[in-house]
Amino acid sequence: MTHIALIIDDEPDILELLGITLQRMGIDCQPARDLREARALLKTRRFDICLTDMRLPDGNGIDFVGEAQKKYPAMPIAVITAHGSMDSAIAALKFGAFDFLTKPVDLDALRAIVKNALDISRTARQPGHDLIGKSEPLLELKRTINKVSRSQAPVYISGESGTGKERVARMIHACGPRASRPFIPVNCGAIPGDLLESELFGHIKGSFTGAIMDKKGLFQAADGGALFLDELAELPQHMQVKLLRAIQEKTIRPVGSQKEIQVDIRILSATNKDLHRLVDEDRFRQDLFYRINVIAIKVPPLRERIEDIEPLADHIIGKITAKEALPRARLSGPALSALKGYAFPGNIRELENILERALALGSGNVIEERDLQLSDAGKPDIRQEDITDLPSLLIEVERQQILDALEKTRWNKTRAARLLGISFRALRYRLSKLDLD
Repeated sequence: MTHIALIIDDEPDILELLGITLQRMGIDCQPARDLREARALLKTRRFDICLTDMRLPDGNGIDFVGEAQKKYPAMPIAVITAHGSMDSAIAALKFGAFDFLTKPVDLDALRAIVKNALDISRTARQPGHDLIGKSEPLLELKRTINKVSRSQAPVYISGESGTGKERVARMIHACGPRASRPFIPVNCGAIPGDLLESELFGHIKGSFTGAIMDKKGLFQAADGGALFLDELAELPQHMQVKLLRAIQEKTIRPVGSQKEIQVDIRILSATNKDLHRLVDEDRFRQDLFYRINVIAIKVPPLRERIEDIEPLADHIIGKITAKEALPRARLSGPALSALKGYAFPGNIRELENILERALALGSGNVIEERDLQLSDAGKPDIRQEDITDLPSLLIEVERQQILDALEKTRWNKTRAARLLGISFRALRYRLSKLDLD
């Protein structure tokens, strides 16, 4: 099947260069010199890829990206921007573009982007099979994964410890055009600071004591695929500078080498810490955060998806009993109720530990409440006399949480909303409802 590309640019030389390059790849090209022509062509046929300039005679490429993604969500769009216009490129990625090129156009980079775009068009995989449950927060997370998986933009995944941030990163990779290429996870907090540069970028023989041979780093190991930087907040300041350059330039320099090496990777990152706060405290570089936070995903804690606890527990029990060759077990009614009333400070990882311990220490094929041995840290701290007035209790808890956030941010409402994980508009509404204005 012949693929068709839509190329939008008002410069004849660029149209000719792009057209010739794509035709040599066996792709039919349809040129458009402005957005009016492009919109008319989009109504006549289905395109497998669109390449558009950012500045056009009758409009802005960023606005066109947003418009086209709503009307033609299956069509990958790459934008072409002037050299040094990184802000515009990032804005286009946020609007739904899957990648970008800078002028003058590098033909090898163009071919790689077009190949990725065609892989996206052919991809029939649907994400979400590895996230168990049907709660609305989980369904929204699955929809987000589906949307961002085909993009090439960096993704920043936030969430509490144990929520499954690496699993989300793996799903984004597995459902995208780089699925057949490597997914390399890196725990930034687990590698000693003096070895981190060598681990990420590699080194050449003799560059330091113990470097007895050349070694490729993790950036090169992930070439063509994705690099997942977990616990990003633990990255030392000097490495933040080097990482920023590698992301911006798409090149690395091994320790001891004078040679730049090009790499083609997608950056996925995660942490359970508040990077916004670390930026405010000058403990994390704002420019690096800007680069890795093109697309942000927040993984909901387990206490916000209580209806998923039963299917999750059933899945985990089945996995453990199959692995250990144990009889299939189930939760008793009181045990399930206890789990649903537990706050899970350790989230899904803690649920796995609780059930594994219950299966090891319990007897029979029914897990009782006593077998769970739930930690006091996750049990609700509610006095018996408060239970009859639960709405008032919840209001007071909410009021205190908001006041704490405002005090921590010196009554900066924008930062307080960010700390609470809600929108500024939502915070203003809650302040009004709680008479805190």
